[in-house]
Amino acid sequence: MPRTKGDHEARRRDVSAAVWQVMATRGFAGLTLRAVAAELGATTGLLTHYFPTKQALVEYALDLLEQRTVSRPRRHTGEGLAAFRDALLDILPLTPEATDSNRIWVSSWDTALSDPALSTDHARKYAKGRDRLIERVAAAQELGELSPGNPARIAAGAQAFVLGLVVQALFDPAVFPPARQVELLDDYLAALTASH
Repeated sequence: MPRTKGDHEARRRDVSAAVWQVMATRGFAGLTLRAVAAELGATTGLLTHYFPTKQALVEYALDLLEQRTVSRPRRHTGEGLAAFRDALLDILPLTPEATDSNRIWVSSWDTALSDPALSTDHARKYAKGRDRLIERVAAAQELGELSPGNPARIAAGAQAFVLGLVVQALFDPAVFPPARQVELLDDYLAALTASH
């Protein structure tokens, strides 16, 4: 019986779920065709129809991570400073899903640092994230909630702060549970608004 397009799409979704599960449990370093095949209950030969090389699998995994990041629900509690805070909270590993995404993202750094194309792509993604933060900083400044100043500099500092907090929370979740992460972020924002 010939395979239908629906069969192919269903198989692709199964493969995507297996790739995600391997990355969530083993990190980016554990992402191999063999590991994905085992998660899928298939042969590596089947996977080579989707990913002829390890590089193709890595590129797909990064695309999958970006798709999931872009499509996940976002907080929206207000404008100005509230929107800036929401954007920063959305980065933190405050839920199991966000923890998995952050674990995968952080574990991809080693691969990206050793591949110029992936490194450039990671830099582009961080720049896009800063651009979104810049817009929110500027809006908070216009509302008088943040001091005048260079919004790009404030956004870069905030991004660096939350990324550092992400790493600490991933390595030591007992010391940096979600409530503590939110508390530290609020302390950081309070320091920004205190100079206002």
